[in-house]
Amino acid sequence: MVTPTYRKRLTALLTPAERRVFARLDAPHKVQAFIDAVPANFGIAGDTAMSPRTMLKAKVAHCSEGAVFAVAALAFHGQPSWLIDLRALPSDSDHIITVFRERGLWGAISKTNHPVLRWRDPVYRSPRELVMSYVHEYCLPGGKKSLLEYSRPFALTRYAPERWLTPEDDLDWLMVALDEAVHLPIAPKAALKRQRRSTAFERAAHNRTEWPDPRKAKSRKRAP
Repeated sequence: MVTPTYRKRLTALLTPAERRVFARLDAPHKVQAFIDAVPANFGIAGDTAMSPRTMLKAKVAHCSEGAVFAVAALAFHGQPSWLIDLRALPSDSDHIITVFRERGLWGAISKTNHPVLRWRDPVYRSPRELVMSYVHEYCLPGGKKSLLEYSRPFALTRYAPERWLTPEDDLDWLMVALDEAVHLPIAPKAALKRQRRSTAFERAAHNRTEWPDPRKAKSRKRAP
């Protein structure tokens, strides 16, 4: 829940320019469109966990940065939302989404550079039902399905907004807290082992990207 007091504290931390950005993002689909337009953060200078303020300055974002920003944007309008950590096999990457409720149904905002693991319309009856919609798409390059667990909805309002909205330092502490939160299994281990691999046709669609990795472009230029 975003109380009037919490919302007031959060708003007071923002600059006039930041408030203008947040003011426009008064619905989940508008937040999704905004973070879709932000270029992908490839961590060229190293791993980051930027606060919403730092993300706006850097003008790039990866999944966790987009997710925390989405919570901030909705909280600015008094709308509650939560983080969910999708935990995959060690050989794959975890993913973080922002979940919200509309008329009792759950949807998700998600920042990703691939066609999959994206926005979910609020048509799901529970967080688990929503999370299960990602299972088929979550796979390794060879087609092995890799999603294992998910966290319960994690509220950032348990922390003072000063801790996560505007710090210049990375939010490593928050990533640790989310990782250490209770996670629930997608299915029994035996069922996960029996999952069918994605086909080559499916993998070709999964592997498309929206934002080109500048490091790969430089490699091509250096090639003889």
